[in-house]
Amino acid sequence: MRKFQLCAAVAVSLVALPTIPAAAQTGEITIGISISTTGPAAALGIPERNALDFVPKEIGGTPLKIIVLDDGGDPTTATTNARRFVTESRADIIIGSSTTPPTIAMSNVANEAGIPHLSLAPFPVTPERAKWSVVLPQPVPIMGKIVYEHMKAHNVKTVGYIGYSDSYGDLWFNDFKTQGVPMGLMLVDEERFARPDTSVTGQVLKLVAANPDAILVGASGTAAGLPQTELRARGYQGLIYQTHGAATMDFIRIAGPAAEGVIMASGPVMNPEGQPDNALTKKPGLALDSAYEAKYGANTRSQFAGHAYDAFEVLKRVLPAALKTAKPGTGEFREAIRQAFISEREIAASQGVYSWTEKDRSGLDDRSRILLTVKNGKYVPAM
Repeated sequence: MRKFQLCAAVAVSLVALPTIPAAAQTGEITIGISISTTGPAAALGIPERNALDFVPKEIGGTPLKIIVLDDGGDPTTATTNARRFVTESRADIIIGSSTTPPTIAMSNVANEAGIPHLSLAPFPVTPERAKWSVVLPQPVPIMGKIVYEHMKAHNVKTVGYIGYSDSYGDLWFNDFKTQGVPMGLMLVDEERFARPDTSVTGQVLKLVAANPDAILVGASGTAAGLPQTELRARGYQGLIYQTHGAATMDFIRIAGPAAEGVIMASGPVMNPEGQPDNALTKKPGLALDSAYEAKYGANTRSQFAGHAYDAFEVLKRVLPAALKTAKPGTGEFREAIRQAFISEREIAASQGVYSWTEKDRSGLDDRSRILLTVKNGKYVPAM
């Protein structure tokens, strides 16, 4: 906390000179990051924060000033953090948040203020949020398709759904209706729960009574383990599918033996060793995972560490292009970054290969997804 206060004091003192933008005085590129290192989404935010140990301290010969704030997964706090980045820190770029609701809040601020925004969570990019925000995580339709294809290949006909009672749960439920139902999958029950809930017994009993061939869990972080453990405890023997929001080692720790056999959508960062040598995601994935596990221990790799790391893999390509036309701390530099997002092609990172356009704000294709299962307490490729 003390470190941030020092950064904030510097930012305030620089703002006192209105004729020269703060970053322009120091020659730094200022990046504001709001993530959820406390609260229900801490299992996502902590790996994201940890991944910052392995990102560059300068790009294109220009130092990076990185300011990290915790939003606790709260959209109001995320809004406050984003506004502080814009008004106090004079940030050139904002990054965050860890889950969908606070990310929407940050995108709203970014598009009001005209500041480039890299999202670390999937969220609905509506037209009013499209100009300044790009999304790093795999969009739900890309991940959903591989899940539904696996269901069809394993003779699943009926599906139950349990997911968050918020925008992330809505994203997956709506995608199942949009993609899964036309593929011949029938929804037999829909249940919801809140992120802070400590019990889903009532919802699980209804799902078990419906007896679907498979159950899709639209949740993230450690909370995704709650329905997983309860379903197995209540005797459900069918296939259980989890989204890429649950792709952490903490999921296995929380769910324990109940995690065995889960089918989980994931980004390639969870298994770069299994990728062909010509896969553009292999080198950055291996670089992150080897560094991360050397510092934080074996089997600590995380989908979410990958997103934070990839933000800077993207910036390695985008910032040098922007620096050719404008200086940090100016509106022209922000616009140059925005333009570079859509002009740079095939940006390789640990979780995918990005080629954003004005309309496609995820910029990813099928190279950004794999399927995992848990066998003997470890993630392995699903068949």
